[in-house]
Amino acid sequence: MIVSGSASQALAASLARELEEPLAPVDSERFPDGELLASIPELESSKRAIVVASTVSSDAHVELLQLQDALGEAGVDEIVTVLPYMGYGRQDRQFDAGQPISARAVARAISTGTDRVVTVNPHETGVCDFFEPTASAVDAAGQLAEPLPADLADPVFLSPDAGAVGLAETVRDAYGTGETDYFEKTRHSGTEVEITPSDVDVAGRDVVVTDDIIATGSTMSEAIAVLGDRDVGRVFVTCIHPLLVRNAYTKLARAGVEAVYGTDTIERQASAVSVAPVLADHL
Repeated sequence: MIVSGSASQALAASLARELEEPLAPVDSERFPDGELLASIPELESSKRAIVVASTVSSDAHVELLQLQDALGEAGVDEIVTVLPYMGYGRQDRQFDAGQPISARAVARAISTGTDRVVTVNPHETGVCDFFEPTASAVDAAGQLAEPLPADLADPVFLSPDAGAVGLAETVRDAYGTGETDYFEKTRHSGTEVEITPSDVDVAGRDVVVTDDIIATGSTMSEAIAVLGDRDVGRVFVTCIHPLLVRNAYTKLARAGVEAVYGTDTIERQASAVSVAPVLADHL
């Protein structure tokens, strides 16, 4: 049985088809005081239930906890929690004195209602250690090659920094040809990051920028704009988690990006490919 959080309905449906398991009905309502109530009507006893819920907001976190609790009350033998996108996952350490480790706090809460956790490309795999039992991370980067044009010209796959070049290599390998390189990243604070392109020759070549998550698009668009000064060919942006808040699309388009492709870990206009097949292999 697949149980969907409200932010992951398309992915949950795709996963249900991949696993050939039923998709449970889920109701959600809000009381006058603002409190949420997520429920699973017509819930039948099951050996295993898989909750698919990207925690893209505080409400999504509460909804997930309620769905887990409902399944526990129904006597489900095994509850598996799939976090396609783990909210608060980037707050994995203290950046300043007095701050919480928010990723640990939410992991502890989620752990109380599940037997197993699976997440997709967390920003730092170390967040899996905050869960009890420990979560497993699934790599869906190879899926990002699927929506790319088949006629990329001598492509260069760029990652946001040297530490993430493996992401660019995975997309390049799935695509089948190309060179990899990375942007130089300088972090000035917990929220301020400067990204500048490396010295790779991009003249007349198509560039695919790969990242695990794009939020506001500010630093990436600034870096991509410099590629235009180097006579770059077409520029495409791919990411696992297309958060793309506020005017991120506009920033990237103004920088010269032809298209943005993401997965359905966060369901957005850019969600051009599903991680359901990769998740199914791990479930």
